[in-house]
Amino acid sequence: MKQSMILLHGLFGGLSNWSAVITHFEKRFDILVPMLPLHEKHTEKVIEYLTNFLELMIHKAKLDHVILIGNSLGGHVAIRYTHRNPNKVTRLILTGSSGLYENTQLGSFLKRGDYQYIRERVEATFYNSAITTNQMVEEVLLVTTHPSKCLSSIKIAKAAKLDNVLPLLPEISIPVLLVWGTEDQVTPPRVAYQFRDNFPNAKLVLLSECGHVPMMEKPEAFNNAVEEFLLV
Repeated sequence: MKQSMILLHGLFGGLSNWSAVITHFEKRFDILVPMLPLHEKHTEKVIEYLTNFLELMIHKAKLDHVILIGNSLGGHVAIRYTHRNPNKVTRLILTGSSGLYENTQLGSFLKRGDYQYIRERVEATFYNSAITTNQMVEEVLLVTTHPSKCLSSIKIAKAAKLDNVLPLLPEISIPVLLVWGTEDQVTPPRVAYQFRDNFPNAKLVLLSECGHVPMMEKPEAFNNAVEEFLLV
């Protein structure tokens, strides 16, 4: 049986964000990329709801000793799950994770029909804006032009800002890898240092000329960092 590796996307992320990671690790790990139910109706607090979703998924699949890799909101959910289920996770890998600080202007996404504005916001996710594709922009535009999805996205972003995980970090004793872009405008490097200084067993890898999604912008360097971390 292969060890399970679960990849958790951010607010506007998806399967394609993890393509390079999947290609690199799929022969050695059982890789799962769940789509977080960001726009489904629920009565719980948002972060709690998403954490419960992940918990139920892992329980139903009867998984143990998983590796969790989370970007942005996905990292936030991974932290919450790991704190709640310390015996289920062997390694935690965070990249551009929310949970301490996040610089978003999501309310401005209410300019729902403005394609150029959305493109600029997507480009700001990367250091190299040329990585932005029309498909990326159109996927975000589909959310921002859908009234209920747009509203739920704003609520999730606000909830993530309010849900500070700092008190939990000293209680997570498993090895943690932080892979951060030095040019991350959403969760700046100072956030990475704060994570590192509050986890008992954390390693920080900074990738230069890289923004908020290192696994997309610097896939080789990201995979090498993860590879080295998992071999320790």
